[in-house]
Amino acid sequence: MADSSTLLFVSPRFLFPVDSGGKIRTTQILRGLKGGAFRIKLASPATPEQINSHRGAIETVCDEFIGWPAAGPDAMRGLSRLRHLFSDWPLPVRSDWSGPAAQAVAQLLAAGPSVAVFDFVHSAVLTPAFLPCPSVLFTHNVEAEIFQRHVGVARNPLVRWIWQSQARKMLAFEALTLQRFDVVVAVSERDAQAFAQLYGVRNLAVIPTGVDLEYFSFRAPDTDDNVVFCGSMDWLANQEAMNFFLDEVWDHVVADVPTARMTVIGRAPPQALVQRARRRGARWTFTGFVEDVRPHLEGATVSVIPMRVAGGTRLKVYEAMAAGAPVVSTGIGVEGLPVRNGVHFLQADEPAAFAGAVVSLLKDRALRSLIAAEARRYVESRFSYLAAAQAFQSACLRAVDLWHEGGSRAPRSGRPYLPSR
Repeated sequence: MADSSTLLFVSPRFLFPVDSGGKIRTTQILRGLKGGAFRIKLASPATPEQINSHRGAIETVCDEFIGWPAAGPDAMRGLSRLRHLFSDWPLPVRSDWSGPAAQAVAQLLAAGPSVAVFDFVHSAVLTPAFLPCPSVLFTHNVEAEIFQRHVGVARNPLVRWIWQSQARKMLAFEALTLQRFDVVVAVSERDAQAFAQLYGVRNLAVIPTGVDLEYFSFRAPDTDDNVVFCGSMDWLANQEAMNFFLDEVWDHVVADVPTARMTVIGRAPPQALVQRARRRGARWTFTGFVEDVRPHLEGATVSVIPMRVAGGTRLKVYEAMAAGAPVVSTGIGVEGLPVRNGVHFLQADEPAAFAGAVVSLLKDRALRSLIAAEARRYVESRFSYLAAAQAFQSACLRAVDLWHEGGSRAPRSGRPYLPSR
């Protein structure tokens, strides 16, 4: 019997705690969808302990939660992932596949939901060869582009070769995957254009980047010379950003402002980075995982986003703007966001220029107050997460219409959609 009016949302990750940009965006969308056109059924890997610990949070984003067995702690997990370098699929995709997960997804699809949403392109590896219902792929990045950017900043020849190989595999995977869904949701017009140009995707929907303006209340920046970065430190793009900032930018900052200090807010900072900052005597603090980023972010003198490898849109930009922390970012750090340099943030890409922008905000209280206030007004006027959720619901309804019309769907035939072992 069909699972009438149900939206099945498949996530390759358990969404709690909400400690990464992808989880923030996804849970905001789900929270905004709940109570709307669909009954929300969320499916992801989960242990009984995770479900019990986060039951209240789960109930805020869905009407029903279905879990499949999550992989347990494994000291050899790193070596196991390296084995997948020889798979036909890119490493993060192959690592997300498991037999129990694929079986659980197949059973959920067989129940006949009104529409099925798959979160991140990686999650498509869990789908059967043929999708039996209207389908939406929720992309957060142009994944192949991120891989290619890693090639551009890699210094070690072997690491560069690995990234080149992975980039080729991700390009092929995205090309195959995006054509399988009735609607592909992108998080920026730029990403949508890339999908159309690279892969010929026709049925695209773009949602705005949203921020919870009630959660992030405005506080004027402080005068204590505290520079912050907020992001999950187990993500390679964030690690690269902090390595760049420490090695090529920070000395320029403290040469002008000796009292400057740095707070890196985010789970699992690499010990190599922590130890290197300590050996150099840098006034850097690494918080590790925090339940609530606001006490660390609100009131910061400057928020830096020195990204050189990234994709999609960076939620950390709007969160800092909402909280009142004036932003200095590379062009890649604000890529896809309709923000104005010199009005809502300061942009710099080269090390000396980036340091100069940070120093200008540290030294000029009027400038940082002006940018912080203008950025908050801008976010308030355009970027509520509820608007993003409404746009997402419209994309799901469009997928249902396209499915029933029958003329706009990509062919469901072709090679079995499973990774090589």
